[in-house]
Amino acid sequence: MNRPFDEELRDMRKTLLHMAAQVEESIVLSVRSLKERREDLAREVLRNEDLINRFDLDVDEIGMRLLALRQPMAADLRFITSAMKIASDLERIGDLAVNIVEQSLVLITSPPLKPLIDIPEMARLAQGMVKDALHAFVDKDEALARAVCERDDAVDHLNEQVFRELLTYMMGDRDTIPRAMGLLLVSRQLERMADHATNIAEDVIYMVSGRIIKHRSDQESKEPVS
Repeated sequence: MNRPFDEELRDMRKTLLHMAAQVEESIVLSVRSLKERREDLAREVLRNEDLINRFDLDVDEIGMRLLALRQPMAADLRFITSAMKIASDLERIGDLAVNIVEQSLVLITSPPLKPLIDIPEMARLAQGMVKDALHAFVDKDEALARAVCERDDAVDHLNEQVFRELLTYMMGDRDTIPRAMGLLLVSRQLERMADHATNIAEDVIYMVSGRIIKHRSDQESKEPVS
């Protein structure tokens, strides 16, 4: 017997939110593993990867089934396609957290290059962007989604700041280059996480209003897609 359509949509939303919670945890743990020099936290992120990947497959499976069997229209169609795209971005963020802990496991075997200030702040901002983008998804809050998009610049600025500071270390002492390069890679992963959070927010805007703002100026995105 077929399950009610609304119940299947609720399952899709619930699975996506469980996935998002796991991804948020991986962001936090990945940078904590580096800052606190804890291998156990890095290993926990690596274990979480399989769970995040399973959630991604579950969302995709539900979405494909609904598209094939239910032939949804209008708002329901936008919800399903947006949820599938959001799951893909969340999966990529989980991969980026794994990239961070791979660097962390190397970096914690050497003396710290410098106190970590900007990198933990980048992680805090990226996690907050993911959390608020998913809140916007649940609440169908276009204004919150747009605010998430605007916060991407703050992460970009910190990434540039980290680059400039680490470049100074490398120019002053060649022995710092391997550790500085590792931290640069961590910073780059966090900057990409914020980009994916922005993608999620843009998908929420499309889901709520039908407006496509990706690769467009705000003025160009005024007209909703029918």
